[in-house]
Amino acid sequence: AVRLDPGGKGVNVARALAAAGTPTVALMPAGGPVGERLGELLAPEGVPVVAVPIAGSTRSNITLVEADGTTTKINEPGPEISPAELATLERRAVELAARGEWLVCCGSLPAGVPDDFYARLTKLAHDAGAKVAVDSSGAPLAAACAGGPDLLKPNLDELTELAGRPLPLLGDVVAVCRELISGGVGRVLVSLGARGAVLVEETGTCHALGPLVAVRSTVGAGDAALAGFLHAGGTGPRALRTAVAYGTAAVTQEGSRMPTPQDVHPDQVRVLDVDPSFTLSGAAA
Repeated sequence: AVRLDPGGKGVNVARALAAAGTPTVALMPAGGPVGERLGELLAPEGVPVVAVPIAGSTRSNITLVEADGTTTKINEPGPEISPAELATLERRAVELAARGEWLVCCGSLPAGVPDDFYARLTKLAHDAGAKVAVDSSGAPLAAACAGGPDLLKPNLDELTELAGRPLPLLGDVVAVCRELISGGVGRVLVSLGARGAVLVEETGTCHALGPLVAVRSTVGAGDAALAGFLHAGGTGPRALRTAVAYGTAAVTQEGSRMPTPQDVHPDQVRVLDVDPSFTLSGAAA
């Protein structure tokens, strides 16, 4: 079967939050027929869109999901963003941040956008009174850390790349997260695939494991987990439990469909003290 879903990491977070009844707005550059179609697909899901028009065309991504859950992604290159388009995007982000509680910065950065864009947005959002969550990878993630975001949400692969060393044990992951917090990051939520997720904060650390489920698609599972974490308050064991419940529910959905509250079962998630020797080898990122 073929599905056409609205996508993009930030869009997925907004979709899951909207399904949970949390007020949200999806801010995004949009160009060409695909950009127009993206807004049309989000309307039935109750996601308000603030689209910044761009000369380039919004990309389409193809995800192939096999019967056993194996996922292959084919991502088109994104459009280039001009300095004027970027300035408009930044201005709208700050305007929205001033009206909300969180600014959530997600995904890779297109051509024309400097690696420190999320770090810049973090400072501007803080000045506007909002908290900032960042879910990215590579150079933009590394640069974002210097901006002092309130929440960083890497997966295991992204954190391993950021650390520059293997992280075979949960204790290794926690050590890197503590280094990031010492450097100014507020808290770190690391998604570990089938190994659950770990939350590291100044006030404590905990690990959560979801139930075993039949995996249909892993697309958007990390985005759903981030949405669940924010929906539940954005800090502490309850938010971690909700994050893992959302991520678990997401992998049982077809395509990149985001879970609704009826799909989510936090009572089936176990929140544990961190076992530093807990092995992560083979963990899906």
